[in-house]
Amino acid sequence: MQPNGAPYGAIEGATIAAENGRIVWLGPDGEAPEMSGGETADAETRWITPGLVDCHTHLVYGGNRAVEFEQRLNGKTYEEISRAGGGIVSTVKATRAAGEDELIAQSLPRLDSLMRDGVTTVEIKSGYGLDAENESKMLRAARALGTRRDVRIQTTFLGAHALPPEADDADSYIRSVCEEQMPPIAEAGLADAVDAFCEGIGFSAAQTRRVFEAARALGLPVKLHAEQLSNLGGAALAAEFGALSADHLEWVDEAGVAAMAGAGTVAVLLPGVFYFLRDTHLPPIDLLRRHGVPMALASDSNPGSSPMGSLLLVLNMACTLFSMTPEEALAGVTRNGARALGLGGEIGTLAPGMAADLAIWDIEHPAELSYAIAFNPLHEWVTSGA
Repeated sequence: MQPNGAPYGAIEGATIAAENGRIVWLGPDGEAPEMSGGETADAETRWITPGLVDCHTHLVYGGNRAVEFEQRLNGKTYEEISRAGGGIVSTVKATRAAGEDELIAQSLPRLDSLMRDGVTTVEIKSGYGLDAENESKMLRAARALGTRRDVRIQTTFLGAHALPPEADDADSYIRSVCEEQMPPIAEAGLADAVDAFCEGIGFSAAQTRRVFEAARALGLPVKLHAEQLSNLGGAALAAEFGALSADHLEWVDEAGVAAMAGAGTVAVLLPGVFYFLRDTHLPPIDLLRRHGVPMALASDSNPGSSPMGSLLLVLNMACTLFSMTPEEALAGVTRNGARALGLGGEIGTLAPGMAADLAIWDIEHPAELSYAIAFNPLHEWVTSGA
């Protein structure tokens, strides 16, 4: 896809040439230059898109919370489950108990599921360790997934995800995140970005600001779980720090959206969470459109609120639940997903100089990628070897 004015940026009857993992030419067949050597492949009438980008996941964790899902359906409240040792505390316990190799083994099937949908880039957050040792362990496991599979992995430090069970108070824990957890993670090169959960059940805007200031001092870009359950001004705070993205955004207001537009911060929308939690408050899609905020989509694959293994299903949910168009949805998991990771100049579009990450589809029109439920038309994917 390239910005040529055609729907989906489509070029019919096109040739793509790549060398050393980079696209070197793209255009109509009749204009293709003479090329010698190397391998050639005929995609016939299939469509080719950039490899899909899942820009928000919590893919690495121990255990699962299927029993809690059943308990909620049988009438137990989240608070009751949490008091009994469930909720995020149960995932923290399972993740801390698991060794690094065990976390890798548990996470590989989740990664494989996404890759079968044509995903070639995946962001993975920490946030279930909630101390220096276990947050680092999670991020090492995430990095290791990229050596086990031919996929690009971006890692995000999310120590400010929740208050660990042993913490006395939120301010003291945020001090630990900033002074004890983040510096060694940055020094070891384990994180590409820093995230936080700015919410009434997470951390305040003031506490989030401290996390962002610490990240800035270490030269790490930021992103934010913002305005999922209420409006605490997280989107505007993210924009103030030039965040790569603000994610969820069901309760964002126009001031927050305008701030994001001014800062170039991407809106990452997560319809799987909306569906799984049976939410009713929609993110303001029209407001984001009016202000020209790029909209990305992601699975938010996690054990508690989006046990999602299909990015193609996310496309359908974005269209049916959020009234996005199929073209917006596809952009959300390609060029805008790449922008949400700070990789817009590397992946997410098909153009000379970009990485040769491709997905080849057995479809007659790209709207089919958003249309079908539980149907995967992927023919083949190609990665640049990054």
